[in-house]
Amino acid sequence: MVGSTSSASNMHEVANDNTNPYRNMVMDAMRMNQGNVSQCPIVEEEPNVDATRFFDLLKYSNEPLWDGYTNHSKLSAVAQVFTIKSDHRLSEARYNKIIEWARSILLEGNRLKENFYATKSMMKPLGLGY
Repeated sequence: MVGSTSSASNMHEVANDNTNPYRNMVMDAMRMNQGNVSQCPIVEEEPNVDATRFFDLLKYSNEPLWDGYTNHSKLSAVAQVFTIKSDHRLSEARYNKIIEWARSILLEGNRLKENFYATKSMMKPLGLGY
């Protein structure tokens, strides 16, 4: 969870914790809240495409950027880099160069998306118009 001092193993235990702003962003984008989530019936079937995207984004909001790291989740890192791209009007090529450099200095096994296309695909279900 972003800004948390909890261990990586605790990141998945905060599913109902409203202190994760990136989890809240996913819930808002999918028009979900604690009230309507708790009222959802439990059905044992494969989720549809929209539900799968929703659950993937929730997972990304709690998944650490690399094992043992708790300052950023996979989603928080991508969202913040997208904000930098937008704020500074970076081209896709410049964005990709920054990501290439960042991935080269991050620990092996980091989960930062490798380029603009992969990041855009991950963020698309939020409907933010990247």
